[in-house]
Amino acid sequence: MQEEKKLNGHAKPVRVWCDGCYDMVHFGHANSLRQAKALGDYLVVGIHTDEEISKHKGPPVFNEQERYKMVRAIKWVDEVVEGAPYVTSLETLDKHGCDFCVHGDDITMTADGVDTYHKVKTANRYREVQRTAGVSTTDLVGRMLLLTRNHFRQDSSARSPWTGCSQFLPTTRKLIQFSDGRSPLPTDRVVYVAGAFDLFHVGHLDFLEKARELGDFLIVGLHTDPVVNRYKGSNYPIMNLHERVLSVLACRYVSEVVIGAPYSVTKDLMDHFKVHIVAHGSTPVAPDEDGRDPFLYPKEIGKFVTLDSGNSMTTEKIVERIIRNRLEYEARNVKKEKKEMDLINAMEAQKNNSCKGDVLKISA
Repeated sequence: MQEEKKLNGHAKPVRVWCDGCYDMVHFGHANSLRQAKALGDYLVVGIHTDEEISKHKGPPVFNEQERYKMVRAIKWVDEVVEGAPYVTSLETLDKHGCDFCVHGDDITMTADGVDTYHKVKTANRYREVQRTAGVSTTDLVGRMLLLTRNHFRQDSSARSPWTGCSQFLPTTRKLIQFSDGRSPLPTDRVVYVAGAFDLFHVGHLDFLEKARELGDFLIVGLHTDPVVNRYKGSNYPIMNLHERVLSVLACRYVSEVVIGAPYSVTKDLMDHFKVHIVAHGSTPVAPDEDGRDPFLYPKEIGKFVTLDSGNSMTTEKIVERIIRNRLEYEARNVKKEKKEMDLINAMEAQKNNSCKGDVLKISA
């Protein structure tokens, strides 16, 4: 059992509250929740409805049921509250027995431009963690709207620092923070799956849950960006390899990730990781560069299974959603960026006025 933290001098489990849209759940969301969980013992996450999000931000990419499922699968989350109010109140914290609320150091506002956390901030029941630079839902939607292979090299000038595109810089420390850090036990049945796992979504999630049921230790092999582009074409992958690694590592069903896994599952790979069974979903499998089936070896030795996750969601379908509603999402992104830039300018103006006042006071 995790050691109980001390709050106000009393030893008791500290319950932490986080809330948000969690649309297109990505490693930035996961990192925020990881940091929040580290501040307490039990993490409760409230998720807004589609109606509330549409009112304050614009249409979400994923519906609320998809978003509830995705957040429940993040390994630092203990409980999910469905339909949480958009503005966080003391009544909400008290109802769920939470000591304080945690959010990133970016700003979230209502449709009227009000800070959604102003009530808990005033009551000193608010804590802040560092937002993960280089990723946001707005950024990912923008990448899909561009539909160009240079979507990792956008100009970020005159953009909001919270949702504007910037370069994500992976580090070994970040990988360690996301990793479980445990090796399989000699008695563990090791399962291996591989793929792109781009824009990690509910289809991936349901597949990984089924794969984990086949054994005790699930290893996910992630293909490099050039390999993914070879078999998927267009501007795929939308997320680069290191972004995909963290997204997959945050899933509670995953034990380990092979970064830049070979496309074909070889004898050497299976022997090295002591793989008992290799699984793949029901989606079509492209041949390797030499024309061979990438799962030929595990099939030959009777250690391959095809899994039906029961979920037909794919990365391509997500992109189709975005393109189909392109004008709505473009308007949403522009509106959100404008609100954030207006707030930044207001904060700068307030800061400058404050400095001028100090100078006048000193002169006097």
